[in-house]
Amino acid sequence: MQIIDGKKIAQQERESLQKKVAALSSQKKRVPGLCTILVGDDAASQVYIRNKQKAVESCGMYNVHYQLSHTCSEEELLELIEKANQDQAIDGILVQLPLPKHINEKKVIYAIDPLKDVDGFHPENVGLLSIGTPRFVACTPKGVLRLLENINYDLTGKNAVVVGRSNIVGKPMAQLLLNKNATVTICHKDTQDLAFHTKQADVLVTAVGKPNLITKQHVKREAVILDVGINKLPNGKLTGDIDFDDVKNHVQAITPVPGGVGPMTIAMLLDNTFLAYQIHEGILST
Repeated sequence: MQIIDGKKIAQQERESLQKKVAALSSQKKRVPGLCTILVGDDAASQVYIRNKQKAVESCGMYNVHYQLSHTCSEEELLELIEKANQDQAIDGILVQLPLPKHINEKKVIYAIDPLKDVDGFHPENVGLLSIGTPRFVACTPKGVLRLLENINYDLTGKNAVVVGRSNIVGKPMAQLLLNKNATVTICHKDTQDLAFHTKQADVLVTAVGKPNLITKQHVKREAVILDVGINKLPNGKLTGDIDFDDVKNHVQAITPVPGGVGPMTIAMLLDNTFLAYQIHEGILST
């Protein structure tokens, strides 16, 4: 059984990007820029955005951050996004979700320039992924795929099961797996007999936010398990959607929580920002 060390792999990704950005600086060239926007004072969102800012700056990239009050208007946020769309020093724009209820999340996502949509949520980028020509891919599923690539796992012809159908993880994850020639099943809260489906999986990705939902009764031997779920238990301990201790000796490879998929999400945000920079500089085509 192999424990997939997402923390180590993410660090390798970040160090690689750090070298690329350092090379740009040494040549007196503009470095990639990311604009982060946080609306309100949600504690978890503040931690997430702070971690993203630190990662951007540690790689030598340029970061500008806007903190808006939870009472700000939708119009005010949209105006700020348009300002960032027009800013030539900004390659990527990230609006931390969720947003206050009075702001239309879809309208905000649509307002971001698709060429600066480093979250991969804009319909244009979702559409490009669906036809097999991805530009920006949502960071968490992109990170999951990078982990599979890191352990040299060939998805061709494999049965892949995704538990969860969110626009942020489940759907783009399924599309990525399909693009890699896996046979894909998507399960969700209305799926009947979940174990029937998950037992077919050579690769199982869970992203539902239900602690210890998947036990060894749900998985076949020698499966590869990637746990996207992050759940806080009453004792303060973090756990995933997988019952790690129950499953670990039953499978070929598994990601831990924490230290598995989580670190890859930020690493892929940096990767997408660098990709956006290359597009804006004309190094890569769109």
